[in-house]
Amino acid sequence: MKAQLQTADGLQRKMNVEISQADVKNAFEKVYQSIQRQVEIKGFRKGKAPLATVKSMYKDRVIGDVAQDLIQAHYPLAIQEQKVEPISYPEFEFEDPKENQDFKFTAIFDIRPEIKIKKWEGLEVEKEKYVFNDAQFEKSINNIRQSRSKTVDVLEVRPAQLGDIAIIDFEGFVDGKVLPGGTGTDHNLELGAKQFIEGFEEGIVGMNVGDTKTISLKFPDPYHSAELSGKPVEFKTTLKALKKKEMPELNDELLAEIGTKQTVEEFKASLRKDIDSTEQKRIDQAFKNRLVKKLVTENPVQVPASLLKEQKAALVEDFKKRMTDQGMQEADFADYVQKWDADFAKTASEMIQSSFLIDKLAIDHNLAATEADMNAKFEEYATQTGMEVARIREWYASADKVSRLSYSITEEKVINMITAKAKIKEVDAKLLKEEQN
Repeated sequence: MKAQLQTADGLQRKMNVEISQADVKNAFEKVYQSIQRQVEIKGFRKGKAPLATVKSMYKDRVIGDVAQDLIQAHYPLAIQEQKVEPISYPEFEFEDPKENQDFKFTAIFDIRPEIKIKKWEGLEVEKEKYVFNDAQFEKSINNIRQSRSKTVDVLEVRPAQLGDIAIIDFEGFVDGKVLPGGTGTDHNLELGAKQFIEGFEEGIVGMNVGDTKTISLKFPDPYHSAELSGKPVEFKTTLKALKKKEMPELNDELLAEIGTKQTVEEFKASLRKDIDSTEQKRIDQAFKNRLVKKLVTENPVQVPASLLKEQKAALVEDFKKRMTDQGMQEADFADYVQKWDADFAKTASEMIQSSFLIDKLAIDHNLAATEADMNAKFEEYATQTGMEVARIREWYASADKVSRLSYSITEEKVINMITAKAKIKEVDAKLLKEEQN
């Protein structure tokens, strides 16, 4: 066997391998003999057909098997001989092998980049200053009250306002013709819930019960129905009645309804604690993202093209799933991906670079996850979930899950080390957002 390594673009390498005619012939013989033992040919007992007969009948079939056997046997040897460590699965190029000729194939793959840490101590990173969100607290309280609200008639004589439930008849017209599917009778519409096209609910605000009004609008552009996209539309609308949601007070009775035995003050204290915890986790995660981005900025790493392609595809697929769950149409998704292609590529590149840098720092500072770290994490999860440690271990029995958990622990240790040495500046949330936009 002869092997020659060539440098292609960036981190891509091409390895040309040549296998002698004798080895090729031997590979053919082994495949033919394997077929000979397995097939039944008329006139011969199983496994007793002459090899020449087998060759004449199965010549075309064996070519692919021989190529596969030769590559699987010699590719690892060539890698070892050339002292190269591929980071991606190789692509193979070759012509069909022939018994009386040498066999040549080319393996194309990416290699791991050289990682040089120039700076990890003293990274200057901003962090959002934590301020308890009173508005979120009140919203959470109101959501609970809203869940037990009752719909009642608006008894006072007044115009419709946002938050009301309007009982309406309506009929839509486009180009002077009735809009198919654009008619409703005794329809309940919560004003401000954004259930109709933009402007419709606002058009009802200010109407009195018994009023009829023509609301002139335009369909959004783009719109899920292409023939209506951007077109003017008129809705002849009659307000027949008004209702409103009546929310109960937050008291012991309401808390009992939602299944808690806490007093109002205990419940509020518990809710504040939950909001505190959630907000701190959000701020910590956002800070971690900034810290990692800063690490990548200070220590740029060459990214293997194959890994970039895979990571970008994974990001797009994950985004597609989330957007599809939220009702995004296929055509809209395709347009979005095309528009933000560069952003997907940038994010994928940063993720790959950060993983290389974290691995390197973990090695340099002996921070790789240990068995003790894994055991401690199992105990932590058991405490959080109320499950037995043995059950947690069963969940992480597969090599893939163990690998992900191990990397997560290693990453956490590295991030903690960098954070301890970082120059952190706490910044008001509004100023931080302005800087990020």
